[in-house]
Amino acid sequence: MGSGGGGGVVDGAKPAVAMVAVEFVFSALQIFIKLALDDDMDVRVLVAYRLMFASAFLCPLAFLIERKKRPPLTMKVVLGLFLCGLFGIAINQNLLVLAMKLTNSTTIVTALSNLTPQSTFIVAILTRQESVKLGKASGRAKLAGTLVGLGGAMVVTFYRGPELAFMHRLARVAGLRHGGRGLDARGTTAAASPAARVVGSFLAITSCFSFAVWLSIQARVGEAFPCHYSIAALVCLSGAAQSALLALCFHRDTAHWRLGLDVRLYSSAYAGIVASGFAFPLMSWCLRVRGPLYVAMFGPLIIVFVAVLSSVFLDETLHLGIALGAVLIVAGLYMVLWGKAREAQEKAAGVLPQDEEQGEESTAPSDAANGETK
Repeated sequence: MGSGGGGGVVDGAKPAVAMVAVEFVFSALQIFIKLALDDDMDVRVLVAYRLMFASAFLCPLAFLIERKKRPPLTMKVVLGLFLCGLFGIAINQNLLVLAMKLTNSTTIVTALSNLTPQSTFIVAILTRQESVKLGKASGRAKLAGTLVGLGGAMVVTFYRGPELAFMHRLARVAGLRHGGRGLDARGTTAAASPAARVVGSFLAITSCFSFAVWLSIQARVGEAFPCHYSIAALVCLSGAAQSALLALCFHRDTAHWRLGLDVRLYSSAYAGIVASGFAFPLMSWCLRVRGPLYVAMFGPLIIVFVAVLSSVFLDETLHLGIALGAVLIVAGLYMVLWGKAREAQEKAAGVLPQDEEQGEESTAPSDAANGETK
């Protein structure tokens, strides 16, 4: 009897352990991307290689897993997959990586990327897929969470504040220093100019809205083509082609595309194979077991992981403005998630049947959690 209870506890803890692992994988991804950028790897080439590695890994996986249940591709589905690759992958990833280059900070970009639920709510209102129901607690919570999150983004963008020295000491205690080009004369990470910081921050915010547009399209594609792995593989393949064409418009010489046994190859391979190939199926399993809200609740962990990893491996300084803004963004995120959960309860209680409500509610949040595109 005791053994069975112990097994139940272990099984119950597996989704939490899996989600912590997923967020850590995504956190390490930010460090790899920053190292590649500091090695002067072009933003567009880095994104193109990442998606090539992801496609090479996911396409065979999708073929093997879903070969017997995959419906035929129609022109409508192909167009939807093309748009998903454009907004959710090509535009989103290029904006995020360019934002990291301009701000010269993984922590700023990571904090701002948690605005996805708020930006999704705004896009849903603008496209009339959702209305603001201020008469209900769920509507007020989602609106307040959106405003609080946007306020946090403004703090991160425009307020720097004093340095939080206790985080900066982690690099010295660990004895690890990043020897890339992103360091100043003192051996610490060089600060971006105020103008570059603002532009980079707004690019990161814009990437969230691009991702939100993708969620709206992805929901419709998923209804017509209900094959999770195949959609992921084809979207990555579409994004890889688009990103490669964009990169070739700027760089046709082989010097920018050459990969050796260095940080450029390691970053591209890690992003495509580990972040997409390992984290994506693991997150999908957690979605099936515990649902989208459970998965989304672990999103803010990436801010903590990135802040620590960037301090240790990149010697990046953390400032008060980033910390305060991140707290507001996370608070807004949980307010929106609470509003979505409360809305689901309200629908289940009186407006929609339980099964219909669950199907409607699970679409956008689950895709939002799959950001993988992080």
